[in-house]
Amino acid sequence: MDASPGFTPKLTTTDWNEEWVELQKARRAADSAAHWDERSKTFKQADAPTPYVEAFLEYAGVRPGETVLDMGCGTGALSIPLGGMHHPVIAADFSRGMLERVREDCDRLGIGCVRTELMSWSDDWAAHGVGPGSVDVALASRSIATTDLGDSLARLTATARRRCGITLATGSSPRVDERIMTAIGLQRVLGRDYLYAFMILSNRGYKPEVRYIPSERLDTFDSREAAWEKLSQMVDEACGASVSAAERTRALENLRAWLPENLVENPQAGKPDGRGGVQGALRLRNARLTTWAFIGWDV
Repeated sequence: MDASPGFTPKLTTTDWNEEWVELQKARRAADSAAHWDERSKTFKQADAPTPYVEAFLEYAGVRPGETVLDMGCGTGALSIPLGGMHHPVIAADFSRGMLERVREDCDRLGIGCVRTELMSWSDDWAAHGVGPGSVDVALASRSIATTDLGDSLARLTATARRRCGITLATGSSPRVDERIMTAIGLQRVLGRDYLYAFMILSNRGYKPEVRYIPSERLDTFDSREAAWEKLSQMVDEACGASVSAAERTRALENLRAWLPENLVENPQAGKPDGRGGVQGALRLRNARLTTWAFIGWDV
């Protein structure tokens, strides 16, 4: 059957980056470098890669001896194991605190092939020695928090000679528990950033591949009041400017009713939480499951 006169296929004609940019305006602003400097003090770098890191590196397919850009490297979850495999790595981040942690762990482990670079997504990368075609593989693990997704993808693509790999949450944000948002009536505010990245790359002629990495997190709290404060902040994170004051009020009322049935005693209270702290006296009945989409493409 022929298409109707005047029919325009949205899939291939929509400017998905323009839509994504508009979506960001309704969301909460990205954290500053100072915020991550402070957070870096609480992060503990494990000597053995986590299941998430193992899956990311498997899907990235870095070949022996290849050079790598780890953009938004954080404390070096990718850079350190890659350096341990003798890959020359540029570990770039806009947080000095994060880069200090990378350098400390590289020194402790005797890894000398990781170079740290204080660099943001919006900087002139060439001025930092990260010009077009300067590495074999460009990676960005859970670190694309920019105002222009298309520009970020283009920067990674231009920097890599062979391959790129990124991860984005399949939901709005790893900070948001979609199960809770659905329960309190905020399902419609949840985004799907990885689909925008897939469409932007596809419409630019690449053939992105998608794999999924599940990541489980148990949220714990010192008190019921602390749980309420943390989860109400999560509501604000999800709502941004896209939800009216009345909708937000209703969602918080629903959260107030939901919480007593889903907050239970934590039998592991006082034990390490895996993030540099200790577990609180209370926990949510069900762990939060974040599914990351790994998107890889050859350049």
